[in-house]
Amino acid sequence: MSEHLLLFPDRDTADEIAAELTQEGFTEVRVLRVAHAGEDDAEDHEWGVHVREEMVADESGPVEGGLRERFRALADERDGWYDPEPTPS
Repeated sequence: MSEHLLLFPDRDTADEIAAELTQEGFTEVRVLRVAHAGEDDAEDHEWGVHVREEMVADESGPVEGGLRERFRALADERDGWYDPEPTPS
């Protein structure tokens, strides 16, 4: 199994990315609100797209590496950032 988290400053972007990845057939794609430690202002929160893919058996293999590169580029293109090792939520 492979898990990834892409973070964006606004919900519209997160929703668009989630819809795109869902159409591509990823096992599980969820949009969630992400608060960082020490942030109490709701405007400081970001929107995350959590992606879980069951079909990746080797997390150190080329498929996982390709997913990481793709998600990192996707986040960069949309003014977001990529967390390759999200904590379970």
